[in-house]
Amino acid sequence: MTIKYLDSNRISALSSDTKPTNVETNSILVEKDTGNRYWFDSGEYKVHSFTSSGTFAVTGSGDVEYLVVAGGGSGGGRYGAGGGAGGYLTATGHAVTAQSYTVTVGAGGASVGPAGPPSVSGNSGSNSVFDTITATGGGYGAGSNVAGGAGGSSGGSSDFITTQTASSPAGQGFAGGGSNSSNGAGGGGAGAVGGDTVSETQAGSGGNGLSSSITGSAVTRAGGGGGGDYGTGGSEGTGGTGGGGKGGTTGGNNAGVAGTINTGSGGGGASYTSGSGGASGAGGSGIVIIKYSTSSGITATGGTITTIQDTWTLEI
Repeated sequence: MTIKYLDSNRISALSSDTKPTNVETNSILVEKDTGNRYWFDSGEYKVHSFTSSGTFAVTGSGDVEYLVVAGGGSGGGRYGAGGGAGGYLTATGHAVTAQSYTVTVGAGGASVGPAGPPSVSGNSGSNSVFDTITATGGGYGAGSNVAGGAGGSSGGSSDFITTQTASSPAGQGFAGGGSNSSNGAGGGGAGAVGGDTVSETQAGSGGNGLSSSITGSAVTRAGGGGGGDYGTGGSEGTGGTGGGGKGGTTGGNNAGVAGTINTGSGGGGASYTSGSGGASGAGGSGIVIIKYSTSSGITATGGTITTIQDTWTLEI
């Protein structure tokens, strides 16, 4: 007998009809024969999604799963680097009690530019907070000749600054890329380091984000922004998966693309050919998602509430 199920902790095998204590009251009994009986709980969950700040008001107590993503940083202006993704924190087994929890959803860093000369760096994203969990805003993408800003994921560097700025605090994302040319490097993503520039031919691409199925389907968030191009002979950096904005298109004073809202992704750096250059892409706002089993003893209000079911298959 082969059991396929999303959460093996809620499967109990036994040889009697007595319902075990580690499954829900409305569990399902699947029987192959007298010696092979399996109980499956219904796998029903409530999911509270906060796309703006609010209150998670709890009655009862129990454990929740959470995803907390901060706002992404904006890209730099005038061949600037990509902004870093907001800090990305997720875990199960977080205890809550009967009280109201303030939920803060971080804003993305604001666009800069057209900027120049001289070029200016972007703006860092803002923190997202749930209870004791704080995801740090993404670092800004650098303007010309400076390093990227530190953050949950850090912004890329630009214009011959080879430094890869480490994320801070560690464990929430990745470093931004370094630049060995006039182009901007990519911002760090929740899942990967931002790309370095490739000589004068290619700006750095944003680091990829991470996927979560907390809402019932897989969604990738928190990609880094792509770097902007200098001159007419190269290519802009692509945004990282999960909503990172690409850099300003080569061959003009073109704006970087904003990070996608409520993904915590970084914005793209601006391109530059002459004059002031383009404006940078703003960082994407963050998100907070809280999930708990309907049998956990918790009832709650706040955010947009959906009900989801685990899916499972049984092969005999």
